[in-house]
Amino acid sequence: MFKDYLKSRLGVIILLLVAEGIFASSYFLFDMPAVTVLYPLILSAVVILTAAVIDYLIIINRHKKIQQNTFPDPSGTIEKDYLEIIEKLKEEQEYSKQKSVSDYNNMVEYYTVWAHQIKTPIASMRLQLQSEDTDFSRRLEGDLNRIEAYVEMVLTFLRLDSDSTDYVIREIDLDAVIKPAIRKFARDFISKKLSMDFKPTEAKVLSDDKWLSFVMEQVISNAVKYTKDGGIKIYMNESGILCVEDTGIGISTEDLPRVFENGYTGFNGREDKRASGIGLYLCKRICDNLGHKISARSEPGKGTTIMIDLRRRKIGIE
Repeated sequence: MFKDYLKSRLGVIILLLVAEGIFASSYFLFDMPAVTVLYPLILSAVVILTAAVIDYLIIINRHKKIQQNTFPDPSGTIEKDYLEIIEKLKEEQEYSKQKSVSDYNNMVEYYTVWAHQIKTPIASMRLQLQSEDTDFSRRLEGDLNRIEAYVEMVLTFLRLDSDSTDYVIREIDLDAVIKPAIRKFARDFISKKLSMDFKPTEAKVLSDDKWLSFVMEQVISNAVKYTKDGGIKIYMNESGILCVEDTGIGISTEDLPRVFENGYTGFNGREDKRASGIGLYLCKRICDNLGHKISARSEPGKGTTIMIDLRRRKIGIE
């Protein structure tokens, strides 16, 4: 701060030094006694230093007010002009912010209504398919599951950054979250002839059952989607981490570090044109918000394991 002050007052300092030099030289030119030269020089120097200290303190005070978003009273015409420009910019920023919030809320409201409307024909089609048990009906129900998953994905994507996100953190039964997610893809398992090996965890975790259900559905959906032979295992390992392991095509080494990035599909996603690269990104965002850790382990051609660390951690009190 002091260096900045000296730079801003450099012109004035040079001018004062020049004036002091002229003042001193005039005494020496007329051969006046040294006392008559030194006394006024010292006196003027004290006055200048006192004025500089006062000016520096005023600058510091104004700087502190600006840091606290409180503008000091302008000391001149130029500062008044700057203050007017700043006020206009603040008004424009506030207007842009309000418009952005309004547009975002309108978009969320539109897609929420759209999602609820589209769920009606999905439910109707599902009811009609329940009376049949053929390969064709199983394929159709699998497609319906994917459509419904995409609808939920849109809503989740929009709600993640919303101020009204309805997280309800409480102790929940983990198996009660996993089992409905498995049942949702039952027909996909049958149509693709995949096995499901689920070992009940009998665990109680601190989480939100609705948002954790979304994560489980996305992880199982990806496992079913990229597994052609073999099956899927869901279990809790010795460390207390929930694992969803498949025998699918796996993830390449170069893609693995980026599978949780927004929009990143990797080689497998580019092969499958339906891949959006949003599912695992949403899972990562939700797990971060819930205080869980999600990671992936994979080997190309041998399968992938998604690991969700649901172990309790100490919660700080604000």
